[in-house]
Order: sequence, then structure tokens, then C-alpha cells
Amino acid sequence: MEKPSHVATADGKQASHRIAVVTGGNKGVGLEVCRQLAAQGVTVILTARDEKRGKDAVESICRESNLSNVVFHQLDVRDDSSVASLARHIESRYGELDILVNNAAVVGVAADEEGLKALNLDAETWTSGRAATVLKDVFQNTYEVARDCLDTNYYGCKRVTEALLPLLKLSKSGAKIVNASSLASELKRMPNEELRKDLSNIDIWDEARIEAVLNTFMDDLKNGRLEEAGWPAMLPAYSVSKMVINLYTRILARRYPEMRVNCVRPGFVRTDINWNLGTLTPEQGARGPVMLALLPQDGPTGCYFDQTEMVNVW
Repeated sequence: MEKPSHVATADGKQASHRIAVVTGGNKGVGLEVCRQLAAQGVTVILTARDEKRGKDAVESICRESNLSNVVFHQLDVRDDSSVASLARHIESRYGELDILVNNAAVVGVAADEEGLKALNLDAETWTSGRAATVLKDVFQNTYEVARDCLDTNYYGCKRVTEALLPLLKLSKSGAKIVNASSLASELKRMPNEELRKDLSNIDIWDEARIEAVLNTFMDDLKNGRLEEAGWPAMLPAYSVSKMVINLYTRILARRYPEMRVNCVRPGFVRTDINWNLGTLTPEQGARGPVMLALLPQDGPTGCYFDQTEMVNVW
């Protein structure tokens, strides 16, 4: 098996042979991460659930940025067979993987979009979490939507990471894993004091314990006990999914010290996931994930970044 040694970039230089996978790459921050990595000479596998949207995204990067080192592969992070297909493709085509950006996510509520727009909330109110009370009338936390949120945001990330770990271990440049997190993951937003304490103690966590907590969350949602049990009031499924993404990041960093594994909040970016209410552009939001994807091998690992700044949210 021969791995491509170079790809021609916009300026005609010989690109690095680093290979990256970006999940949820067809729009928003994911699309811009693909563009910025490709501009740095990385061969980028842009993935998306919808084949047409994914291929259109690759064509837009090629057309608008004159970059030919972005390719498409279909991926539904919720589907084991889809994930396995991607892993087989990378193994047969490239033989290894250097960068994984787990960006795919959904917001985890059913929203009355017209009602949401009518509230005309400012960015500070939205990001502070104070909007939870007024949003009760426009957000609906259904069991099915919450289950899909956890399956995409956490289990999807875990599914893809576990499938691609054998290829990441073969990276000659040093593997990087970047997990998309959120301001909603900050532990100060967790009303349940006991769980908040537990979430800050990485030594007691593994994937089995995370799954047990998520099962408890889903049971409480099903039984109408979210508020009583002290779960986050603002976007509960999304918030919990990102809290456990932070944990999973630290678990991976501890387990694979030779890799650089970090999570990042891209910022309040104007994308579909927040009904385009954000204040940052996707280009701005991509800077943190791209920085972490291109870290030197002596860079930080097991850390949380707010855009490009390391902060402590545990």
C-alpha cells in the first residue's frame, strides 16, 4: 500500500502528507475547519451524512479556495456500518490517520423557530444560560430528540474515535484528536452539586460510568424529573452531551499519552445549531479546532480550550 506523499495546494507547493477526518464537515464550523486545514497542506476527508451536501461542500472549497486536497466520504456517526466503511476506506487508501476532528453535533431540542426569533435574545443572555426560563415556551425536550442528541454528540464521537484509533496509532507525525465542546459544558451550569463534584474528578471516570450517567439522564427525562434531579435547565441533552465529551477527552488523553487529545469551544458561532443567532463567523469559530489539530507533539493534551485559549472548566 502506498500512501500519497504530496498533494498540490493553491500556491503550487508540495503539501504535507498528513491526513485528517472532519465529521459534520459540510457546513458551518466543520466546513471552515476543512478549508483551513486544507490551506495548511493537510489532505482532508470531509464527512457528512448527506452525500449530495457533502460533495457540494467539497466542490465549494475547491471552487472558492482553489484547493484540491479535500475529498468526501459519507459518514453517519450514529451508524456502525457507516463508521466501519470510513475506517476501511482510510486504511486501504492512506494506511494511517493523523488528525480526527469530531465536530458533528445536534442541539437536542425541538424548537419553535418563529417563537425563538420573536424573543430577540441578545448574545449575552443566550450564552449566560439566563435564557432558560423564557425559552421553555419555544423549546421542547422530547425523549426521541434527546436520545438522538446523545447518540450523535457523545456516542457518535466515541464510535468514530474507537473505529479510527488503530489508524491514528500509526500516524508518523503524531496523532491529534479534537472534540467539539461548548460553553454549555461548563460545570457551573450543572445544578446537581454531587454530580458536579463527580464530573470534576477525572480519576473516577471511564466509558462505563459515563454511560450509566447518560442512562440516568434519559430515565429522568422520560419520567419528567430533569428539574427535580438537578440537570441543566438550558438545552439539557446538549449540555450533558458536551459535559461527557469533556470527560471522554480527558479519558482518551490519559489512555493515549502519545497523542494530543483536546476539546474546544469554537465560540458562539452563527450556524444552524443555534438557529444562526451566534455572533462569530464560521471562519472565526474554526480557528481553535484548527490550532489544536496542528499542535506540535509536545503541545498540551487533555485540555479544554475556549476558542484558542486554554481554560479550566472542570
